[in-house]
Amino acid sequence: MRHADHHHPDAEPRSEAVPGARRGPRIVYRAALARDAADQAEVFHHAVMQGAAGHYTLAEREAWTMALPRDASAWSARQALFTTLVADCEGRCVGFLELDLSGGRIETLYVWPSLGRRGIGSTLLMHAERLLLEQGVTRARIEASAMLADGLVRRGWSRLGDEWVERGGERLYRQRLEKRLVGVET
Repeated sequence: MRHADHHHPDAEPRSEAVPGARRGPRIVYRAALARDAADQAEVFHHAVMQGAAGHYTLAEREAWTMALPRDASAWSARQALFTTLVADCEGRCVGFLELDLSGGRIETLYVWPSLGRRGIGSTLLMHAERLLLEQGVTRARIEASAMLADGLVRRGWSRLGDEWVERGGERLYRQRLEKRLVGVET
């Protein structure tokens, strides 16, 4: 990632303990490595199949997971396309965010289902927003699933409208959202 070359104290994502985890394992936020690709495939699969169960039918979730292979090579190829940030717990990727820096677009955000609601996704978003600001991007965009959209709105994102995307013969609902990014004065 380009930002790693900066000599600014905030250039690298900071390590942060998971809120609410009593002496639990620490979560470290960092740039993705090739070795994370296999974990990314599993995080994606389980986040969709288990995490999205309350929002999408089984057929919809199966079609969604089929869109991206459950295979490390597919995810390592995506690391070349997108700036990928991971939440690392004891050397394993337990959450990740893919970012199109030049387009100001968050491509994906997935967290291992049992680690949901602990601030991992929010922290990945915070690091992504900072990276976008460093690139001079003032508006971030995302097409969010039904399970993500409401949380984003609470975090200051604005709804632009609903859309449906076709995956494996199923129509999946998502929302287009945008957030105006504001730099913090230091």
